[in-house]
Order: sequence, then C-alpha cells, then structure tokens
Amino acid sequence: MRAWKPEIAGVAEVFHADFLEHVYPPHTHDTWTLFVVDAGAIRFDLDRHRRDAGRSTVGLLPPHVVHDGRPATAHGYRKRVAYLDTGALSERLIGHAVDRPAIEDARLRRGIEAMHERLAHPDGALEAETLLGFVVERLREHLTGRPAQPEGPAASELAERLRELLDAHPFEHVSLAAAAERLASSPAHLVRCFTRTFGIAPHAYVLSRRIEAARLRLLDGEPAARVAASVGFFDQAHLTRHFKRHVGTTPGRYATRPQPSRSGQAARTRSQTSRGAAKLGSER
Repeated sequence: MRAWKPEIAGVAEVFHADFLEHVYPPHTHDTWTLFVVDAGAIRFDLDRHRRDAGRSTVGLLPPHVVHDGRPATAHGYRKRVAYLDTGALSERLIGHAVDRPAIEDARLRRGIEAMHERLAHPDGALEAETLLGFVVERLREHLTGRPAQPEGPAASELAERLRELLDAHPFEHVSLAAAAERLASSPAHLVRCFTRTFGIAPHAYVLSRRIEAARLRLLDGEPAARVAASVGFFDQAHLTRHFKRHVGTTPGRYATRPQPSRSGQAARTRSQTSRGAAKLGSER
C-alpha cells in the first residue's frame, strides 16, 4: 500500500493498494474517486446499486455518495486510485456518475495509467498535469455524452499566449492550473489548443527547450549536475533519462571531446617531423 499527495492542482491524493480480503464499510468522500483495477476485480454498492469493476473498466465514484468495496474474487484485487478535487471535475456531474460508475474506454484507461506513472515521479509534474487534462476532458465527454465545447479565445491565439508564457520561464515550473487561471481558460483546453496548433504537448515543448539549453551548456564544459539544476531538471538522473531519449546518448558522453584516431596521430607526427627536418635544413 502506498499513498501520497502530488504537487499538482486537481489531484488531492494518490493511492495504490493490493488487497486480498479487505472490505470497505459504507462511506463517502469529498472528492471524486477515479480508479483502475490492475489485477482481480472489485464489487461495490453505489447509492444502493450493486456494481463491478475489472481490468477492462475505469471506475469513477462521485463525491458525497455512499459506497463500499470488497474483492469480487478469491484472489483479491490490486488498484490505483486518484482522488480528484471537485475543481477538476464539477459536482454537477454527480448524477451522471451514479448512473454509470464503470466506463469502458481503452484510451482513457491508458491515459490514467500514464498519469499514475508521472505522478509517481516529482520531476513529472507538468506531464502529469497534461495527462490529467486529457483524463478529465474524456470523463466529461463520457458523463455528458457530448464532446468538449470551444471556450474563450481562438485556439491558435490561446496557444500562442501559452507558448509566450512558457518561453518566459523555460527553466521554472509553470503549472497548467496557474497558466489556465492567467489565460482565463481550463488546463484541458490549454493542452488541446497548444497541441493542435504546434503539434506538440506543452510538457514536451518545455522538455525540448530544456534539452537544447542543456546541450549548449554541456558543450561549454559545465558539469552535468550543474547543468541539470540550471535548466530546470529535478536532478542529474532526471536530465540523463530525458537527454538519452532525445539525443541518443548520456550527457557525459555527449560532452566528451573526440580523441584523434591512431592514423590521425601518425599523420600529425609525420607532419611535425617533416616540418622539423625542413627547418633544420634551412638553418644549415
């Protein structure tokens, strides 16, 4: 069992657990309970209706509605839960979630799994926010039966304004929640507009800018640890992981000056010897 509070707006708690026999008594939460089952199956009552959730579904339990939980098989279950604030997903959708707490959507599930992977790393906050935006938008579409509606300024204009904001602080953490508030939009809409306009998600854009800055500083001879801290990476391991994925080698190998080959060394030696002999001859 593992639980923690991530440093991103919208997620109140992350909870991973592997239960064999544990039975939850009837209870409620102030948050949305978004969960996926990685092994086994869960049986629960929600608003006095029997429900089941397995590996092919995404479970969404609304706030303030009584529910319980227990293993649906003799082998228990393993789950990952993200408790979402009502600021991320409106309470107006509670009734829809009561009617349909188990959602069949492979793309949504993959997004939730990727979000959990990033939430487990302190250096993945912006990417986790990006994935959260996708997840919340997808949940709204399922609950309302309608695709996301355009909001605020035109997509390209909003994308340009977000890029200007990111470019102004390339080595600092700019949260999507703060950017959305400043630009009078929502994190999910910002991600959608930016990705459609530039062909890259905001977190990937920021990462590429930092990798480019790291390359130049490494070539100037700065140590990798200092470079990592100066261009916004969590630590040297964080820099190394992303640098290798983008550049194809580690920061240490990238900054190593090439050594002359044996044939090149021999040629230079012969050249130096010839120049020395010529100089000696002229002196005579």
